[in-house]
Amino acid sequence: MLPNLSTIRPVRKIRYIIFLKDVLILALTTFGGPQVHLAMFYDRFVRLRGYLTEAELMELNALCQVLPGPTSTQTITALGFKIGGPNLAYLTLLIWVLPAVSIMTAAGMGVYYLEQNYLSLRFARYIQPMAVGFLVVSGYRIGKMVIQSQISLTLAIMAAVAAYIFRSPVMTPIVIVVGGLTTALTYQKQERMTKEPLQVQWANFFLWLGVLLAAAGLGAVTQLLPVRLFENFYRNGSLVFGGGQVLTPMLYNEFVAFKHYLTREEFLSGLGLVQALPGPVFSFASYIGALSMRDAGMNGQFWGSFVSTAGIFLPGTFLIFFVYRFWAQLKRYRVVRASLDGINAASTGLTAAAAVALFEPMAPHWPSVVVVLLTMAALLYTRIPPFVLILAGLLAGVFL
Repeated sequence: MLPNLSTIRPVRKIRYIIFLKDVLILALTTFGGPQVHLAMFYDRFVRLRGYLTEAELMELNALCQVLPGPTSTQTITALGFKIGGPNLAYLTLLIWVLPAVSIMTAAGMGVYYLEQNYLSLRFARYIQPMAVGFLVVSGYRIGKMVIQSQISLTLAIMAAVAAYIFRSPVMTPIVIVVGGLTTALTYQKQERMTKEPLQVQWANFFLWLGVLLAAAGLGAVTQLLPVRLFENFYRNGSLVFGGGQVLTPMLYNEFVAFKHYLTREEFLSGLGLVQALPGPVFSFASYIGALSMRDAGMNGQFWGSFVSTAGIFLPGTFLIFFVYRFWAQLKRYRVVRASLDGINAASTGLTAAAAVALFEPMAPHWPSVVVVLLTMAALLYTRIPPFVLILAGLLAGVFL
C-alpha cells in the first residue's frame, strides 16, 4: 500500500517547524564559542530530538572544522540540509545568525551615534584590553590542539612573524597556502585508507567561485563601497580556517591596519562585545560593515551590515553544500588530511600576530595590562562564562 502523500507533507512541515524553533532557541542561548555550541547541539539535536546520532554529529562537525568558514554555523546549516535539503538549510542559516547579527549591527550604529554626538566611549575602556585577553587565550587553546610537531611549531612561528611584519591582507592566503602545502608533503605519515572513486557534484563549487570572481570584478570596475565590502568579507570567509579567533586577525589587518575603515578602539570594542553574545562570532562582520559605511547615513549602515554579513557567511555555506556530498571519499586521501596540520598551524600564527599587534599600544599603560592579565587568568583558571566577564567590564567602565 502506498503512503498517503497528503499526510506525509504536513508531518514533514511540522517537523521542519520544530527544528527551526530549536535553531532559534540555540541562537539565543549558545554562549561560549564552537566548543560550547557543539555540546548544546548534542543535547538538543541528538539526545532530545534524535535528528542524528552522536557519531554523525561528530563527523559533521569534523568536516566543518577542516573547511573554511564558521564551524558552528556550517554544522547547524549542514544539519538543516540533511533534514530538509537546501531550502531548510538556508532558513536554518538565517535564523541561527539573525539575533547576533542584529545586535552587532545595532552596536555599530550605536558607536557611530555616540561619536557623532561627542559622547564618550570610555565606558568600553575595559572591554578593549579584555578583547585582547580573549584573543590570547583563544590562540593558546587552539595552539595546544593543533601544534603537535616541530614542523607545525615552526610554521606557526613563521606565520606569526610574517603576519606581524607584513600587515597586509595579502599575507593571509599566502601564509595559509604555504602552511598547507608544507605539511601536505608529509602525507606518508598519515594512515593509509582504502579509496573510493570520487563522485563530485560541482554546482555549489562553481557557485562559490563564480560569486567570488564576480564580486572581485564588479568591485574593481565600479569601486562602490558596498560591493567592495561584500568582496572583502566573501574573500575572508573563503580563507578562514579555525573559526572566529582566526578571523579576528584577518579582519584587523584588512579593515584597521590596511584600509583604516575602523579605529583600533572601535575594533576592540566590537570584538569584546561579540564575545558576550550568543550565536556565531562571525557576526562581528556586521558591526564592521555598519561602521565602514558610517558616512552613508543610517540606510547606508544597514546596507553595509547586510552585504558584510552575506559576504562572511555565504562562502562557508556554499562549500559545505559542495563538500558534504563526497566528504566520505575525500577524507580517505592522505594528502588532504596532512595539509590540514599546516593550515591549522599557520592559522595559530596569524592569531598570535594579531594579539601582539593589538597589545602593543596598551603595553605602556599598566591598567590595560592588568585587565588583559586578569581576563586571561579568569578564562584559564575559572569557569566564569565569557559574557559575564564582558558585562562586568562594561559595568566597571560605567561606574569607575
